[in-house]
Amino acid sequence: MSHSDTPPTPGTPGTPFTPRASYHHGDLRTALVAAAEGLLADGAPLSLRSVAKAAGVSHAAPYHHFANLEALMAAVAARGFADLAAAMEGAHQPGDTAATLVGHCTAYVGFALARPAVFRLMFSPLLQRKPEHPALLAAADGSFEVLRRAAHAHVPEGGDELALAGWSLAHGLAGLAIDGALSAAPVSTMPPVQDLAAMLASRLLANLPVGRAAG
Repeated sequence: MSHSDTPPTPGTPGTPFTPRASYHHGDLRTALVAAAEGLLADGAPLSLRSVAKAAGVSHAAPYHHFANLEALMAAVAARGFADLAAAMEGAHQPGDTAATLVGHCTAYVGFALARPAVFRLMFSPLLQRKPEHPALLAAADGSFEVLRRAAHAHVPEGGDELALAGWSLAHGLAGLAIDGALSAAPVSTMPPVQDLAAMLASRLLANLPVGRAAG
């Protein structure tokens, strides 16, 4: 963490810090999270000061919501997991458990392709500290639960194993794609990444028993 992430102190010792009116920015927390993700996407240096500048607020303003840079990054990652869960939920196919699982896989890869910087942050070492950040813990576990529910709908026995297999497939493919490794693979034909995701997910499911329909 940079020196600029040390909270500003009042001018008079023992006097509580009172924010100026200029610190108010509507939905400040959302603005800061969006600004931080924008800096991540640009590969720009990150500090609470740089995020405040990008959001157009005072350098002291972030401290109304975030104790330090890690807390802000946890919020960015939490929003990423929530958006990932929504993307997977949007691929739900009523009555077709296999199509739902394939859709989850392609949505997962599509999310990584669209927002690679936040995707990397979501699965950075920060994830190991999710118990320290309740919103991140809830969002990360919630996104996996979307896949887990779909897997159990398809194979009530062994659903957890299928969820882990599908997650491993989607996450591995997403990582290869955003790192540029797929484009260098020595294969004769490389389909678009989301088409490849659908094909591999379908093959994973091909030899599994058909589960009950999910409404």
